[in-house]
Amino acid sequence: MATAVLLLSCPDRRGIVAAVANFLLGHGGNVLHADQHVDTVDGVFFQRVEFDLDGFGLDRWDIEDAFREAVAKPFQMDLAIRFSEDRPAMAVLASRQPHCLADLAVRWSAGELPADLRVVISNHPDHRELCEGLKVPYIHLPVGSEPGGKIHQEAQVLAALADHGVELVVLARYMQILSPAFIAAHPNRVINIHHSFLPAFVGANPYRQAHDRGVKLIGATAHYATDDLDEGPIIDQETTRVTHRDDVARLTRAGRDLETTVLARAVRAHLEHRILVYGHKTVVF
Repeated sequence: MATAVLLLSCPDRRGIVAAVANFLLGHGGNVLHADQHVDTVDGVFFQRVEFDLDGFGLDRWDIEDAFREAVAKPFQMDLAIRFSEDRPAMAVLASRQPHCLADLAVRWSAGELPADLRVVISNHPDHRELCEGLKVPYIHLPVGSEPGGKIHQEAQVLAALADHGVELVVLARYMQILSPAFIAAHPNRVINIHHSFLPAFVGANPYRQAHDRGVKLIGATAHYATDDLDEGPIIDQETTRVTHRDDVARLTRAGRDLETTVLARAVRAHLEHRILVYGHKTVVF
């Protein structure tokens, strides 16, 4: 079924839901899903509406202009429209750790992620066999030790993303800090995953640090990348309890399990157009 999704936000007031519904009804639309939320602190209304395009009275390319004129302008809405038939071009960036990359690649290969996985890029050669087995192009772009090596490598990554027409970038344990220029090239379209010990346990061996401190909860966080390292709008999180019986290896395995699950959920939410970014946070329907 070909569907369209409206993602809306505006100052909260009476009549918004009725105006959206009347527009769709007036053009013969059939609403399949409708979710809404009001931020009562800031007085902002959010809505996601998915409707069937079969029999709809407007061509898909005319829907946005018509809706903007009839509804969005009077209600001062921020509007985005997405179509289920469109499969965003996606790239995965990875370093040495394979768990998140392998999980996403297999889910994509099985048809679980509605995206076009165009390329995997890594600063290490480790995952070429995995990607070639799934018929996904693999590009190895090492970070050189010479002065400016990091800047040059990132420029190569950006060029490769542009060459493959990438719209969504997923950092699958990519252990390189991205520059503001990289983030600016893909606003709210770079998804990162990390353990949830931050900011308590920074740097190397976070699970060793957590074990030494006797933590009782470990977790993972997926978020949109911003200029502030690991502080972008959060999309998904998960935790699990651990005990004194869990050694560092067990903590690490549990953390990796969480990372794969949370990252996959975050990527799926983005691809299914269920996220609205609002300031430093998200509304995820």
